[in-house]
Amino acid sequence: MPLEGLRGGVYAIIDPVTDWLARRRVHPNLLTTVGFLVTISSAFAFHQHHVRTAGFLILLGGFFDILDGRVARLTELGSKFGAFYDSTLDRISEVAVFLGILSLYNDQRMELGDVGMIYLIMLAMAGSLMISYTRARAEALGLDCRVGLMPRAERVVLIGSASLFFGEAWNGLILKIVIGLLAVLTNLTAFQRIIWVYKHGAGVPLDDPAPARAAEPAAATSPGPVKTEVERL
Repeated sequence: MPLEGLRGGVYAIIDPVTDWLARRRVHPNLLTTVGFLVTISSAFAFHQHHVRTAGFLILLGGFFDILDGRVARLTELGSKFGAFYDSTLDRISEVAVFLGILSLYNDQRMELGDVGMIYLIMLAMAGSLMISYTRARAEALGLDCRVGLMPRAERVVLIGSASLFFGEAWNGLILKIVIGLLAVLTNLTAFQRIIWVYKHGAGVPLDDPAPARAAEPAAATSPGPVKTEVERL
């Protein structure tokens, strides 16, 4: 995962915020809900062609996405429902973002090149959902599958940064490039996970009690909620 090495630095920056929230016993589900609403609002911003605002909202929603997991660990308020609730809202918000980007191109100002963007956006959305599904299905089989180039954190950073810093500059060239990359790399990541599960699960009986585990840094194995902060699915 390309952003894995930055995790420690990000945590060091936001630790004062997470500590403050934990001392006040702010429930992580509340942070999850706020982050969801912020991210959902970015879809409307895309629809209104406020691309830079949409990018800011996506990154802000990602910030709350990190906070909820960290606070859950510090307060020990994490639960199976919390992990399920968080992952479910992540999927809904991701679909909303892609639909918002889709509406950015699907209007009366469409040019010939934008028609192709609609297909790329749909491919990127499908690939993103398949990344989540392959991991969730692997976990149901006792396999902790986190491999791949384009997990959630990377998708959030790419779309958010491209939108915030470049907006519709150069006819939206940077965002178009990012969507094109996501269309390819999300589906490649889903395929990588299929191969990983094949290598670790082929020939293994369904009732095997010893699940295979992908290599994870020590911070990701600490007690707390089921999901990690930077990359849920």
